[in-house]
Amino acid sequence: MSKIEEAQEILKALGLPPAQYNEMAALTFLAICNIKENDKWSHAKRQSLGVTKGIMTFVNDNYGKSYAPNTRETFRRQVLHQFVHARLVDYNPDDPTLPVNSPKTHYALTPEVLEVAKKYKTKGWQNALKKFHETVGKLSEIYWKERDLHKIPVTLQNGKTIKLSAGKHNEVQAAIVEQFAPRFTNGGTLLYLGDTAKKDFFVDKKCLQELGVPIDQHDKLPDVIIYDDKRKWLFLIEAVITHGPVSPKRLLELEDFLKNCKVGKVYVTAFPDGTVFKKHSSNIAWETEVWLMDAPDHMIHFNGDRFIGPR
Repeated sequence: MSKIEEAQEILKALGLPPAQYNEMAALTFLAICNIKENDKWSHAKRQSLGVTKGIMTFVNDNYGKSYAPNTRETFRRQVLHQFVHARLVDYNPDDPTLPVNSPKTHYALTPEVLEVAKKYKTKGWQNALKKFHETVGKLSEIYWKERDLHKIPVTLQNGKTIKLSAGKHNEVQAAIVEQFAPRFTNGGTLLYLGDTAKKDFFVDKKCLQELGVPIDQHDKLPDVIIYDDKRKWLFLIEAVITHGPVSPKRLLELEDFLKNCKVGKVYVTAFPDGTVFKKHSSNIAWETEVWLMDAPDHMIHFNGDRFIGPR
């Protein structure tokens, strides 16, 4: 058999469904194991690889493929995501605190699967498989507990705690809920909170619908939405690390998106600090607000002679 066929046989034996031992999955597995066509499986090794410059480059160089850079998401969503959940690979083992969209994202074979791969076509193969299947449940439990340690806890107004995935962007979002909201939204209620790993992480669909906010287009929503029912103000807040402030263009998009919303709309861009704010200051829309995480008691008003309030 070819190495691709052998990799497929290993993946099938590990218990993956057919969609996860197709050719792309087999090639991904070969790359992560660092196995070329003429290599022995006993030479497999654990190494950390990114998707484009690691896995895809290995596949194209060693197996005569020509995957384009824009297929990166296919590798990630249709192969690697499933490999992580099946405990074949570890996600960001060198730095578990990396955010979901980090360019440094990497994957490495789990030590347990490495042992299975190295024993392929040897007398120890069946025993290695048996040991993996007996322990994979325990491994998954340990793995997800370890991942959970790096999540960002957010305490809601009702005292409930939810956890965002790791990353600077989500740190700013947590600060919006815990620091900005009590100071400036008059005891407002959180209606929407996105996550870099899950756009619709927290959604109060009923209240958003009542206010005229479309809930079927999560990609158009700002990062955080808080409603002040005393003043009838809806705070629409973007958290910014590298991009995405309430610019004139973004403001027009949101105004059109919220054309059926009848309450007052307050647009806010939240930054971690003044350094990041300065990079975007020339692209902030007038009649919007700016808030800095490291100076939580203050607001910057791009409002001429008006203070905070709806447009």
